[in-house]
Amino acid sequence: MSGQTLTDRIAAAQHSMTGSAISKAACKATTHEVSGPKKKHLDYLIHCTNELNVSVPHLADTLLERSASHSWVVVFKALITTHHLMMYGNERLIQYLASRNTLFNLNNFLDKSALQGYDMSTFIRRYSRYLNEKAMSYRLVAVDFTKMKRGADGVMRTMTTEKLIKTLPIIQNQLDALLDFQPNSNELTNGVINAGFMLLFKDSIRLFAAYNEGVINMLEKYFDMKKNQCKDALEIYKTFLNRMTRLSEFLKVAEQVGIDQGDSPDLTQAPSSLLEALEQHLASLEGRKIKELSAANRLAPESRPELQWSQLVEKKPSGGGWQSKGMCTSTNWAHAMPPAPMAVPQMLPPQMGHQMGGVQMMAPQPVMYNQPVLRPSNPFAPMPGTQMHFM
Repeated sequence: MSGQTLTDRIAAAQHSMTGSAISKAACKATTHEVSGPKKKHLDYLIHCTNELNVSVPHLADTLLERSASHSWVVVFKALITTHHLMMYGNERLIQYLASRNTLFNLNNFLDKSALQGYDMSTFIRRYSRYLNEKAMSYRLVAVDFTKMKRGADGVMRTMTTEKLIKTLPIIQNQLDALLDFQPNSNELTNGVINAGFMLLFKDSIRLFAAYNEGVINMLEKYFDMKKNQCKDALEIYKTFLNRMTRLSEFLKVAEQVGIDQGDSPDLTQAPSSLLEALEQHLASLEGRKIKELSAANRLAPESRPELQWSQLVEKKPSGGGWQSKGMCTSTNWAHAMPPAPMAVPQMLPPQMGHQMGGVQMMAPQPVMYNQPVLRPSNPFAPMPGTQMHFM
């Protein structure tokens, strides 16, 4: 038995009669069967997003209609299918979703038909909020943070101070919405929520990579910023430290449910001396008293976070179950700050390339990442490194 209900079969038959293959595939991806959407249906819908003669609004609206169901299974699978297409489908889908005034309106969703419905409804409300925030981020900056070019010459590493101050809070909001999903390992009890959690796990790694690189760039520019920019940057950095702690908790859950430890980034907090030096520099700009740095800090040669990418191949996602090969990052922090506020060399101007909304974009597939590495003679100057390729 496939697990499909009579309602599922009738809905599919109706779309077969009307000749709507897209609607039929969307219905089959969002059946009442308690498992993740099947790969063949997801693959077909991805194919549809790349066909110029296919109406993307019709496809998106069909999934939005499925999310209006009273069944937690159907609604959850509609969210998963939408998320999957946002990640792997043609960019014009997320462009359309971002153009809508409203996307998912599920803040009050509750399936009372079964005991499991109460628990799953909580995660549906949280998941829909993340997808809304993901679409809103795209609407604000015309870029998907999980797909942008990275590395020493990537978007976040070459962004100007003004754009960084505006863009990093948008990344923070999207990451907040993702981390608010907050499952315990004993709540990931079925193929539906597992499929959604796996997509969130992959987004969390990619989103944090962009976030981390933006913070690296911000710290490189910090001592050349104006007073108000330093004040904003310091708050962004403090928020970043808090998000690292929350992300670490999220990734622990992933490990507990069977995602290999090697697939998760190794997050190491920066030493307190880094935050202290940033605060002292701002105090000097504001004319406040500056505390003396310790002798150890005065002798230390470096002061910035650096993201190092380990090479792992990401398997193409399936419709359900755990397929846990993701990406691995390691955040290594320098162990102290320079003896006093110092000028940071300016980054090279962004390379000219495909532009969208003023933000440099990269080709959707395949994704190439440059690996930034520390430069001993000048820890603040960018230096290109090796490349890695995700399948």
